This record gives sequence, structure tokens and C-alpha cells, in this order.
Amino acid sequence: MTPAAPADAPAGPAGRRDDDTTEDGTGTGRADGRTAWGTARTVLRLHRTALLVWTAAVLFLNGWLVRLDKTATQGEFAEWEACERAGQDLCDMPVGWVGHSEWLACIGLLISFCFLAVAAFAGGTLIGRELENGTARLAWAQGITPARWLTAKLAVPALALTAGTTALLLVYRRVWGAHQNLTYSGWTGDDAYLSRGPAGLAYVLCALAVGVLTALLLRRALPALAVSVAATGLLAFVVARCRGSFWPTVTRTSAEAGVDPPANAWELENGVLVHGRRTPDLSPWTCDGTAAEARRCLDDLGITGFYTTYHPESHYWPLQLVETGVVLSVAALATAAAFLLLRHRTATASTA
Repeated sequence: MTPAAPADAPAGPAGRRDDDTTEDGTGTGRADGRTAWGTARTVLRLHRTALLVWTAAVLFLNGWLVRLDKTATQGEFAEWEACERAGQDLCDMPVGWVGHSEWLACIGLLISFCFLAVAAFAGGTLIGRELENGTARLAWAQGITPARWLTAKLAVPALALTAGTTALLLVYRRVWGAHQNLTYSGWTGDDAYLSRGPAGLAYVLCALAVGVLTALLLRRALPALAVSVAATGLLAFVVARCRGSFWPTVTRTSAEAGVDPPANAWELENGVLVHGRRTPDLSPWTCDGTAAEARRCLDDLGITGFYTTYHPESHYWPLQLVETGVVLSVAALATAAAFLLLRHRTATASTA
């Protein structure tokens, strides 16, 4: 038989033993690295179908966008130019609005609201199902700490979602900006606002965090799926309602009736000035008739001018960046709450 090594046998280089543990019995950084990679690889293996579906969706939508830009758009743009040369009116309506713009708007809506699908996946499949069927506790019993498990569950999908969403946003922004005269939706539209800037990615990451937190709270797949989608949709609705206040607006006033904002501006409010005070619920067209009759009516009502409040198109990026910060803050809070909740749950279970 091979004689056993003496108890005081020297350790390996730098105080390491052959089993990758230090002299005080704690794991080494190399072992931790292998465990972290193994946990991430397990997440990839468990959710490889979702990863393949996401990859296929990104490739399909980007391919569709490239096709719109390279083939369909060329014919429609030539048709639009011929219509303009012929002196016809509203050439963009029968040409661009029915073809290029319609499909582009569909793709933009899919990109803008794909965070709802992410919330459903995070709440139902990613976390909820594993907590419901006990797979998570089995992983924790095999030496993976709950914190490391949750880190891998968040980090791996976040990387895949960030890569895919960024590619979609960049390609869509390029195609949308290439032929704006063939599109009927402006920069504030539901299909074009989130799908061209960092706020679109922020909503995707926030949906992931909210879905994970909801699943940890409910610990059942289907209820977590439904609540995650509802909560993320409600967040998007509330933020959209407050979007106009994220950056200082521009107000234009005039003593003449009808103050028009600049082209492509996002008009938030318009109305009349009653003794210098804004009154949005009184229409500028309240007084009609002849010029003398209209002037007398305006004087009787105390109307001294007209105004309109709007965001010019140059405010797109400030609005986007502020909204991105707001949504990412919610995502950070949801992530921190998820880790605190998991630590509390596992600590309570271990002491029970």
C-alpha cells in the first residue's frame, strides 16, 4: 500500500493544496471561477430553447429591416419621386404609407414592446418554474449558493438580451432614418420612440429584473408570469404618461389666432392666454365670424393671445436619456430587492 502523506506535508505553490483549497479550507479563486462558469453554462443549457428563439427573432427582424431598406424601399422611393415630379398631391400616402411605412411600423412595435415577452419569460420560465418544481433548491443543495445561482440567472439572459436588443435598435434606427419621407409616424410614435434609443434596452433589462423579483415573491410560474407582464406594462404606461415632463418644454406665444409648432414637434398643449394666464381648456377657435366680431368676442373673454407648448425634435435624446435613467433605476431597485428577498428566504429556511 502507498504510505499516506504526513499531516504536515508542505502545500503546493503559494500555499495551495492539490485540491484547490487553501490551508484554512476555503476555496480558491480558480475553483470559484470554474464554479461560476459551470453555473452560467447550466443556465445556458436549461434555457437553450429560449436563447435559440431569441437569436432567431433578432436575425429575422434585422433581415426584414435590411430587405425593406435595400429592395422594397428602392421601388417605393422611385414611385414617390415620380409622383412628386408629376405634381400630384399627397404622394406619400398611397406610396410610402401603405408599403414601407406600414411594415416598418410593425417591426418598430415588436421591438418597442418585446420587453413584455421578456417579463413573461423571466417570471414564468427563468425563475418561477424552478422555484415551483424545486429545481432551485436542488441546485443549492449541490453546492451552488443562492446568490451565485441568482447572479447567473440574471447575468446570462441580460448579456443575451443586451446584445440582441442593441443590434435591433441600431438597425432599426438606420432604416427608419434613411427614408423618413416614406414614413407616417413621427419620432414620438409608439413604433419609433423606444425602438431607436437606449430606453428600449432599458425596458428590456427592467422587465428581466421585475420578472425575477415577481417570481421570487410568488414562487409559482403562471401567477408570476401574469403579474410580471402586468407590472412591466403598467410601468411603461406610467412612464409614457410622464415622458413629456422629463425635459423642459418650449412655449411659443402669439397675438394672432393659431400658433403652430415647428415641423416634427411633439405638441403637448395649446390654448389661449386670458389676461396673460394660460388657459388650455379654451379653444383658440372659440370666437368666429368676421374679423370685427372675432375681435370683440376675444376682448369680451379677456383673451390677449395664444400659445402652444411642445418638444422640438432636438429634444429626442435628452428625453431618451432621462427616461433610460428612470427605467434603469427601477431595474436596479428590483434587482437589489430580489437579492435581499432571496437571502431572507434562504436564511429563514436554513434556520427552520
